[in-house]
Amino acid sequence: MAPISEVRPARIFVAKRVHYGLKDRKERPEIGTKEMSDHPSKDYLDLKAFLTILSLTLLWGLNYPAVKVSNQGISPVFASALRSVVASLCGAVYCLKKGEKLFHTDARLFHGFVAGLLFGLEFACIYFGMLYTDAARSVIFVYMSPFFVVLGAHLFLKGDRLTPMKVLGLVLAFAGVCVVFEGKPRMAKPTMLLGDLIEILAAFFWGATTVYIKKFMAHKVHPINTFLYQLFFSIPVLLTVSLILEPKWVYHLDLPVLLSLLYQSVIVAFISYFVWFKLIHDYSVSRLSVFTFFTPVFGVLFGVLFLREELTASLMVGLPMVSLGIFFVNWRRTAVKSKG
Repeated sequence: MAPISEVRPARIFVAKRVHYGLKDRKERPEIGTKEMSDHPSKDYLDLKAFLTILSLTLLWGLNYPAVKVSNQGISPVFASALRSVVASLCGAVYCLKKGEKLFHTDARLFHGFVAGLLFGLEFACIYFGMLYTDAARSVIFVYMSPFFVVLGAHLFLKGDRLTPMKVLGLVLAFAGVCVVFEGKPRMAKPTMLLGDLIEILAAFFWGATTVYIKKFMAHKVHPINTFLYQLFFSIPVLLTVSLILEPKWVYHLDLPVLLSLLYQSVIVAFISYFVWFKLIHDYSVSRLSVFTFFTPVFGVLFGVLFLREELTASLMVGLPMVSLGIFFVNWRRTAVKSKG
């Protein structure tokens, strides 16, 4: 349901060639294998990571108005499947141009399949749940994902432990998101609880995808392969859901609809997701995931700017709460070394 160095694997390859020489070619470690896993993830976000993840949340927030535009001509789940197809093709072209493998032949292919399956289930739950609950409520529940990420990181990832400050920051940031959407009217439905539970399940799949990639794929495969696996293997899941839920896929096509789909496919699904996976490989997932709370806030802001939606007081209250929550999650003590 993230300006990056894309030449690091090439530099590793050159270094290995010089070190091992032509006679030892068979003994060279394969690029992206276990040797890359020795590179530790940073437990803090430096300025580069902060600016990158902030830019990503801006792009993802702008995706909300873009989806509303494309929904006027293309059914939503089918549009999501098209987005995965276009982004996968872009990823395949990138791999061929950079000389990266499209698919591995070992356990990494299986891990890629699992990541893609989780990704597809996430978006299937998002769209299926919205048949029963309001969009505003679904956004709140989907962005419970950082809670699952932080909990999963604490249970399954080394060096990414749950701390009282992280808990405080997560609670405060999520409360800020709730405040933002509190002022929006909601129409009660008998099946709303079912839809809410499905959206929470989508958040679980999103969090599970992030933790799974961090544990089994980070530093073992190139980020472009992580990206490509997730999108490629999500296509059959999304098409199946679309066949079940959507009797008609295309209503009409015009320039705004096509430009919107292009933005969702190339800018969001290809470029931003690729950068996001690179961040997952290099930084703490619990500290990264809390920044996703900014996405629905930016979505509201862009809705005000481009769709002329109402700017509520709850938005002006919620945004500082989200910012403060992110500060707490990323706060860390500076170790003071004793002398003598």
